[in-house]
Amino acid sequence: MNVALWVVQGLLAAAFLLGGLLKATQPREKLAGNMPWVQDFSASQVKAIGAVEALAAVGLILPAVTGVLPVLTPLAAAGLVITMIVAAIVHARRGEYPGIAVNVVLLVLAAFVAWGRFGPHAF
Repeated sequence: MNVALWVVQGLLAAAFLLGGLLKATQPREKLAGNMPWVQDFSASQVKAIGAVEALAAVGLILPAVTGVLPVLTPLAAAGLVITMIVAAIVHARRGEYPGIAVNVVLLVLAAFVAWGRFGPHAF
């Protein structure tokens, strides 16, 4: 189970680091082509969302690897669960139903990590 949790943590970290850095560094207008939901948010809000995602990605890996405050790993996963709930709500309001499917998959993976690292497979 520990190996499965590490694999999921790595996949989630890669996805959210790439997505977060993209949102944090690209202009909103450039993102609007592939992410039409950004039109509902200001440029600074999109950058903040990207920063939160990138920090959560780091939080999924770094505390566990270094052994410094490893409780931050399941907290980062729980934060991503909340982020994906809000993202699914945004997509539902906009009628972007395929986006909800992606949010649900990421939510389930993050919930798995939070459950495993808070519970029976903590560090």
